[in-house]
Amino acid sequence: MKTAREAKLFLSGARLPAALAFVLILLSLIAACHRTLDEEQVRQAIASAATDARNNDADGVLAVVSNDFLGNDGELDRHALKQMLVLRAFRKDSTGVLIGPISVQRQGDRLIATFTLTLTGGKADSLLPDQADVFAMTTAWKREDGRWRCYSANWRR
Repeated sequence: MKTAREAKLFLSGARLPAALAFVLILLSLIAACHRTLDEEQVRQAIASAATDARNNDADGVLAVVSNDFLGNDGELDRHALKQMLVLRAFRKDSTGVLIGPISVQRQGDRLIATFTLTLTGGKADSLLPDQADVFAMTTAWKREDGRWRCYSANWRR
């Protein structure tokens, strides 16, 4: 058991800065883990949406899309996205979806994810795709009901 004198020496000595440094490092690691968890959740949501798009699962894609979603500054809203996805599923379109490396940056309580998206299309029984397009994607994400949802997306060829 430490005496009051030993405690005073500990607090005033060289051990205090080391203890404070340890606490600060520990808090930084905890904060970094939290950020990494959020960033990983967004990466997983993007990967899940890509898989669902490949499988013509409109509901799966829309599960990660916010109700107030806007694409390309208003060219596409959530309702129009749903119509496009349902039409693809009805026609049994075959679309390849490839996602490049995803970079996620925090901006306040939102996350911004950037990546390349390659879409290929053709007949379902075709060996090679008839067409392909590559897009530079920037998506914005916010927390809704404990899950990250995409509320904005912009793309360019």
